[in-house]
Amino acid sequence: MKRYTLIILFLAFLLTLGAQPKQELRAVWLTTLEGLDWPSTKGASASVEQRQKQELRNILDKLKRANVNTILFQARIRGTVTYPSRYEPWDGCISGTFGKAPNYDPLQFAIEEAHKRGMELHAWVVTIPTGKWESYGAKSLRQRRPDLMKRIGVDAFLNPENRQTADYIANICEEITSRYDIDGIHLDYIRYPEQWTGALNRTQGRENITRIVRTIHQRVRNLKPWVKMSCSPLGKFDDLTRFPSGGWNAYNKVCQDAQGWLHDGLMDQLYPMMYYDGKHFYPFAADWSEHRYGREIAAGLGIYRLIRSEGNWNLDAIKRQMNVARQMQLGHCYFRSRFLTDNTKGLYDFVCDFDTYPATVPAMQNNQPAPTKLTTLNVERTSNGDNLSWDGAVDTSDGDYLTYNVYASMTPHVDIQDGRNLIATRQMQKHISLHRSVDEPTLYYAVTAVNRYGKESAPITSNNQSSIVNYQLSATELLQTDGYTLHIPHFNEIPQANYFAIYSMQGNILNTKPFAADIYLSEIPNGVYELRTLNKKGDTHRVAFFVVKRENNQ
Repeated sequence: MKRYTLIILFLAFLLTLGAQPKQELRAVWLTTLEGLDWPSTKGASASVEQRQKQELRNILDKLKRANVNTILFQARIRGTVTYPSRYEPWDGCISGTFGKAPNYDPLQFAIEEAHKRGMELHAWVVTIPTGKWESYGAKSLRQRRPDLMKRIGVDAFLNPENRQTADYIANICEEITSRYDIDGIHLDYIRYPEQWTGALNRTQGRENITRIVRTIHQRVRNLKPWVKMSCSPLGKFDDLTRFPSGGWNAYNKVCQDAQGWLHDGLMDQLYPMMYYDGKHFYPFAADWSEHRYGREIAAGLGIYRLIRSEGNWNLDAIKRQMNVARQMQLGHCYFRSRFLTDNTKGLYDFVCDFDTYPATVPAMQNNQPAPTKLTTLNVERTSNGDNLSWDGAVDTSDGDYLTYNVYASMTPHVDIQDGRNLIATRQMQKHISLHRSVDEPTLYYAVTAVNRYGKESAPITSNNQSSIVNYQLSATELLQTDGYTLHIPHFNEIPQANYFAIYSMQGNILNTKPFAADIYLSEIPNGVYELRTLNKKGDTHRVAFFVVKRENNQ
């Protein structure tokens, strides 16, 4: 075995003993092409729509449990799209028929579901290829913009040497950015086709591809400067001094100046397709790491190679790559989603252990300020667990939107730099409930605000006793009343609110009452109800359940 391989194996072993980083890019390509990852059923009926939606929820749930924090969702496929576009027709992967719209917007649904789970969603746009020359997407594009099309054998491409190609692809990216609350635009195949015929001046070729990247960057940034730009270059940037690329590299073969795009700020992230092993992976991973320019790179892992028809790799190959990538401060991105969620050769089990704790997506490199610190943090301790609520942070960037990270520790000092203390990321609501048994040790909490650029505020912590509310009244306790008045024990220990709200057991709000120790119930019929606090912002917290039982009640 060669000496460099022994070094890599020893380094990988040492890394298994190390702590997990708090900030790390952990992503997955979720392919819609032919429904390879999603959806497995096609059609436009209501029943198929519900199956598709539930399947995507299940996929995202599994990815969330594996602590994936970034979804690259394929929005443009091959001259066709998975959202309603003014530029290109529907792909057939959703409705089952090219050009036919489903009864919902898959991209919007995917964004909402990813955000509910605290994950980013980037719109994955395949740029240059448009499929076979006679395919639906290519034929449609040829009818509308024949000037942009180039045929190479049986395949169709947008011509990178036509200056209007940059505007056409930028139109699609601008449309997605303006219409959707995406976190990023991810450009795939932003390069010359390997089938390119005729002489190719590499310097001019790189300028042509960079012109497309720059045009897209300007259009996206003008709309929403917080939307991250990324792409997936070939896994080897260029020949290295001791390790040649074998004629297959980004810079000279297909004219992708990906490291230059990072240096110039045209890209915020890279996902190089490193679908190799041994000397074809590790030296080139080191090269990517050394040319990050303060931005983010995630090693694109060819987990599809675990299956027999694609190489039949042993799982140990992926384990080593992930360990070494982490040591090199590279994130990891899986190609493709299905091979991870299917637990191919035990991969999912390993990932859940390797990424035991959540990680935040590293912040963008710019001069945007972090939000101000939260002003209040309340912790309600009940026999069912801890209920946290917070408020008061202000977004001083131009993003005007905040999410929240939550940390927990068994010591009063909650170290927010320790990834083991991170328990929830990108929370959209200003409250969270954590189920814990009464025999578990007391936890101390910290909460930070995060703006659209990923800039994180200073923490507010619960080690100050004034921020902890110890309810003597269990939120699961059932209170009896005389049918007309509800007296609330330990009223003075409940955090100040504007009102009490009475909810049905179906979760519908029935009535609001002044915030007082006694609540009058004369208009409430017999039944079981839930009592919650309610403030003017709509934040609620459970206090107790109670029963109204009156004789002769109609």
